[in-house]
Amino acid sequence: MAPSFDDSNLFNFVVRDGNGVKGMVDAGLSMVPQAYLQPPKERIDKEAARKLGLPPIDLSKLDGPEHDQVAEQIVRAAENLGFFQVVNHGVPVELLESLKDVAHNFFGLPSEKKSVYRAEVSPSPLVKYGTSFMPQKEKALEWKDYISMQYTNDDEARQQWPAEIKDASLEYLRTSMSMVRKLLQVLLGNLGVEPEDSIIDVLIDKKMVNMNYYPTCPNPDLTVGVGRHSDMGTLTILLQDGIGGLYVKIEEDSEFGKKGEWVEIPPVAGALVINVGDMIQILSNGKYKSAEHRVRTTSTKSRVSIPIFTIPNAMAKIAPLPQVVEKDGQALYREFVLSDYMTNFFGNAHDGKKSLDFASINAA
Repeated sequence: MAPSFDDSNLFNFVVRDGNGVKGMVDAGLSMVPQAYLQPPKERIDKEAARKLGLPPIDLSKLDGPEHDQVAEQIVRAAENLGFFQVVNHGVPVELLESLKDVAHNFFGLPSEKKSVYRAEVSPSPLVKYGTSFMPQKEKALEWKDYISMQYTNDDEARQQWPAEIKDASLEYLRTSMSMVRKLLQVLLGNLGVEPEDSIIDVLIDKKMVNMNYYPTCPNPDLTVGVGRHSDMGTLTILLQDGIGGLYVKIEEDSEFGKKGEWVEIPPVAGALVINVGDMIQILSNGKYKSAEHRVRTTSTKSRVSIPIFTIPNAMAKIAPLPQVVEKDGQALYREFVLSDYMTNFFGNAHDGKKSLDFASINAA
């Protein structure tokens, strides 16, 4: 017999006790609980969304005679969409495949093996297991469980990250950083900034590897895996599995589509998705766009995604780059300390790109 959850015992079971959405689904759930029903305007109409059939960008060509053309592709995508996919990125494809298996195996562990990493009881300040995004503040919960691992150095990661996932996660992080640096060199160089290592070091000082798990859902049309938001950091590197479900909102009319349209970023075998974060939008004075995106659930098979978030140093002062402001004539964003932006971002439920209002000079 399927379990019956009212709002309070569901919250305790899923959030406080650390059973997550997976624990709820494993208990034999046959319909979506009230707490997960999204208002109609937040639901994702799969049939109405167009798949964005852009070929991935071949990053190996940045090192050859086609450098300028490839750099232009990167810049155009960052200016108009905030998302693009890359291949020949330097991360072994076999590692990407094994990461998906590692993630599925981790979330397949008994709840008590995962719930030890809940924020309230985790043995490490670097590791947090949870569900949804900000369950205490959300009007409707997100259909997602996750494990988040902050990186400080290899030794601490090896000692404190969960044993089942630390080796693959560390290798993923290690092999991705050269690609991140190349992308930032292109994006900063296009803004007229000499992309020195010292600048890039500050912009990617903090790194986090997350594993997201989206269990099968009885009715995906009523739920979301992740609600509308932009990422708060510098660049996000995302490994999708083959199931798909990532949707991006087009901010302005462009070659990619019409303003306000939601498009699906279909999985490409061996590719990684690159996502422009709020910090790049602010540094570029709005020239580059952090992408508003969301994730759909599925009824057929559980799905995983594995992002790496790169974030500036918490004490860094962030503001539009002076070279860009000089050219534009005015700054669209005020200067702030990154830690204050993070406090605001992680203190609220997902709500599109509203997090940028914290820094916007003209925010209502």
